[in-house]
Amino acid sequence: MATAPADQIIDTYWNGAIEAQESLPPSIPRPQLWRWHDWSDRTWAYRSELYEYLAADTLAVHAVITTPPSVPAEWWTAVRGALAAIATIETTRVTIQPGFLAWAKPRYLGIPATDFAALPWTTAHGDFHFANLCAPDLHILDWEGWGLAPAGYDAAMLHSYSLLTPDLANRVQRELAYPLATPAGRYAELAVITELLHAAEQGINRQLAEPLRRRGAALLGQPTVAARESG
Repeated sequence: MATAPADQIIDTYWNGAIEAQESLPPSIPRPQLWRWHDWSDRTWAYRSELYEYLAADTLAVHAVITTPPSVPAEWWTAVRGALAAIATIETTRVTIQPGFLAWAKPRYLGIPATDFAALPWTTAHGDFHFANLCAPDLHILDWEGWGLAPAGYDAAMLHSYSLLTPDLANRVQRELAYPLATPAGRYAELAVITELLHAAEQGINRQLAEPLRRRGAALLGQPTVAARESG
């Protein structure tokens, strides 16, 4: 079930699951959306969605993970294959707005977004963390926000949400070395760090703020991130 004020619907998220069902090939492991139904009253819009039932559990109950999950090597192979397949999907949907990065990167990392203007964007799931991933067979949940993002965005998000568990963060870096260990992956990681620092400032997952700053500084080759107000 989903609900929103009828005059405040954000189409990207409201229609994301339906557009994923229509645009993504069945080879990308996810529960199939079988049908949906919309209705409304004077002020609210409602949608019910019926999905394929999955018996598998997610690997975490929260995006910020503190206990490393136990998954076989084949699971990581499936993740790499799924991310590669997602990246090839053509879409005009946008997961993270360039205008937000132009404002936020100077504010949170002290760098202009134009430093990375030439690096590629590809299609991403957009909310790729262990609470949206199932095992032992990989299934990817929560497709509301999929769309274009810096190439490597999903791998970068999985890594960023793992920073409170250093062994797991290192595992993500090893298993997803491509795309993380590339110029595009570095850009994607800085974009995710910027986004999550902004969320932390709003009170969301504040425990990640300091590890994110340290990781951002390491990527930038600085002792600390020198955030400044953009103007």
